[in-house]
Amino acid sequence: MLNRKAIAVILTLALAGSISVEAQEKEQSIVDKYLQKSEDMHVRKLGWVSFSFGVNRINRNNDYNTFATVESAFLDGASLSWLSQAYSFGADFGVVLHDRFAWSLGGEYWLNLGESLDGTYNYFPSNGLPATITDLQSKITVYGGYTGFGYYVINPPSKSDQLHDLAVKVGGTVGLYLAKWDLWQEYQNLNLATSQSTDVNTTFQGTAPGFTIDLGIEYPVGIWNLAASIDINYLYLNFSNVAWYNSNDEEIIVSRDGTDEGRVDLTFSGVRGKFEMKRFFSW
Repeated sequence: MLNRKAIAVILTLALAGSISVEAQEKEQSIVDKYLQKSEDMHVRKLGWVSFSFGVNRINRNNDYNTFATVESAFLDGASLSWLSQAYSFGADFGVVLHDRFAWSLGGEYWLNLGESLDGTYNYFPSNGLPATITDLQSKITVYGGYTGFGYYVINPPSKSDQLHDLAVKVGGTVGLYLAKWDLWQEYQNLNLATSQSTDVNTTFQGTAPGFTIDLGIEYPVGIWNLAASIDINYLYLNFSNVAWYNSNDEEIIVSRDGTDEGRVDLTFSGVRGKFEMKRFFSW
């Protein structure tokens, strides 16, 4: 009889203990879920800031290079170089919107294209009188802003541990760019309203949309939530409205041969590589 009572007491205690352990496990699970939910609510966004350096291989078959060849034949002791590569600096701000998708907003500034040649040169234009040029210049400046979307194909960054491994991303951008072109004063430009050439110049400028298609990789550096990024993209950027306007609102353009059909467009499309340092942050 005593043994039965002892066994009953032991079974009762064991059952109570298992119920208590199960209750504690459920309670801990509820606490863990609450803490995770609180953490997710607290960290709602993952973003980054970045600085970049880019190299654009401009298509050699463009109007400017033809213009440089033609005008070099009219210069004694000087020649204009072809455009081949463009270098740029940029900055971005971005946000990971949902899992693998990201949005960014940024801008870039291109280092001067073309050249400035010190000295004095004789100039024999085909449509004007001979002239002497002091400090020959043909300088182009480009800058603009853009927005873009990206999709992380492999290892997207997360709110908890941000970028933790090699990531692969595809995407694209669309932006608006401005080009400014300063030519030597004696260049014989073309007035479209009068079809006459003149050697009075100011800055030629124009705007154009720019588009890129991107493929890139990102890798965490290991300190300060930094990541190194390398992108390869194709940039479509062609300026077809480069001109200046005189006091009569007449359009003045650069022309290879003194005619409207010879108008020089600044076409900078080409394959571009970009190195970028990104710092991820959550809030």
